[in-house]
Amino acid sequence: MADRAGCPASPKRPIRINPSLSSQPIDERSTLLENMSPMKLCVPGDKLCSVEDCIPGTGVYMRHGYIYSSLAGYVLRKNEGEELPVISVVRETEAQLLPDVGAIVTCKVTSINPRFAKVHILYVGSTPLKDRFRGTIRKEDVRATEKDKVETYKSFRPGDIVLAKVISLGDVQSNYLLTTAENELGVVVAHSEAGAQMIPISWCEMQCPRTHSKEFRKVARVQPEYLQA
Repeated sequence: MADRAGCPASPKRPIRINPSLSSQPIDERSTLLENMSPMKLCVPGDKLCSVEDCIPGTGVYMRHGYIYSSLAGYVLRKNEGEELPVISVVRETEAQLLPDVGAIVTCKVTSINPRFAKVHILYVGSTPLKDRFRGTIRKEDVRATEKDKVETYKSFRPGDIVLAKVISLGDVQSNYLLTTAENELGVVVAHSEAGAQMIPISWCEMQCPRTHSKEFRKVARVQPEYLQA
């Protein structure tokens, strides 16, 4: 059952989010790890790839046109602005949690256009990430019903904090592909043009407590005390 704006029906259970999200400053790290693949274990001497596919980073060496591991640890690939990704091996103590398919992530919207919203992933579950990962929420992944009526600018705005689920590791351009097509997923913290933290009043609208103006959002079903923290 949907209302006049096509909002989803009330969900069965709420999701709690990190209560400090509304006031916590976003870590502006200079290094953005992109295009990460799931971590794979390796031992010294393991052949990782051809030198035609990657640039050697730390914890590896080249021999006869191939890149090998020089450490026991995790294989990481990241795009550092070069033509080819950089491949490295890090020890277990240096490795960090990575977003995986099915994981619930907390992210900040950085830009929107008619086809998708771009985000930075900040948390996996309740665990903060050491580095920031890029993700994309495509128009067709915003909600589960009436997908053809979705308008990105009525779902998200830059600066919004969003709960989403990882659905794919994506490609070089889009990085992680995310969805908010569940009632428990969507915008959890948003600020109005007046700078006030808005309060959700329906599944698709939030209201500024100062000016009482309303703005469209794809609102997540979370407990009010966390939204207003």
